Amino acid sequence: MTPTALLVEDDVIRIWGGVRDKDGVSRIKYIDVSAKNPSEILYVSDKVALDVGNPGCFDDNGMILGDVVRVQNKLYMYYVGFQHVEKVKFCAFSGLAISNDMGKTFMRYSEVPVLDRSNRGRYGRCIHNVIYKDGIFRVYYTIINGWKKIGERLYPKYNIWYTESTDGMHFSNEDTCLCVDINENEYRIGKPRVYETDAGYEMLYTSDLLTKEYVIGNARSLDAKHWERKDDVIGLDKSLAGWDSEMACYAMLLETPYGIYAFYSGNDMGRTGVGYAKLIEE
Repeated sequence: MTPTALLVEDDVIRIWGGVRDKDGVSRIKYIDVSAKNPSEILYVSDKVALDVGNPGCFDDNGMILGDVVRVQNKLYMYYVGFQHVEKVKFCAFSGLAISNDMGKTFMRYSEVPVLDRSNRGRYGRCIHNVIYKDGIFRVYYTIINGWKKIGERLYPKYNIWYTESTDGMHFSNEDTCLCVDINENEYRIGKPRVYETDAGYEMLYTSDLLTKEYVIGNARSLDAKHWERKDDVIGLDKSLAGWDSEMACYAMLLETPYGIYAFYSGNDMGRTGVGYAKLIEE
């Protein structure tokens, strides 16, 4: 789930993601692929890069990956930890782990969340994208603000917000900047990834429709805070058949010396695996 890629050497892309066990509990592992040809797998890690938290902690029932960011000679991994509670499906808050070996292993910064509960985010505040620039950590996250019953199951409702931090470890408990909200045919929109362009900023995200279809969307901004949705220009849709024929979701872009790739998850939120597409210049 939620593949996150980084160019760790000129010819090597490291992709981290959540790998679920038979009970559905996710841990973070990674693979290395060729930057020239990402379908060429160079290495599959046999150990977890980050395991579940101690019993009773916010991440004791698994995690999904938010982002991996270079900070000087270290890597900061922002992730969302899950905890089972009695009266709702789960609570989900954001942790930070730090690596000194280019992401082979990570150590928790703290056993408590760096982005914790707030008045708006009572059930979850989930970091998905962090841009470290000019000494500021610019953070895009989702707020779980309710639950939607579809069929016999409850699903979390959330939308996309923005905040900043000077050290990447301490964040405001106030939620003031809503970036992208749901449409009438959606109940949640998340996993934002923001990129600077010649015309401003572009965001990729994944929305979940009331019909239970995951769709990659697009938004544009001039200041990286106020956004206009442009869902018809993404250019990355599910396939007609195969591993990503039901959904293509959780997309992120990576620029390499060999082109720009989009890595994304396939059917059933990634049960069928991770794939990539290459940007074609027109």
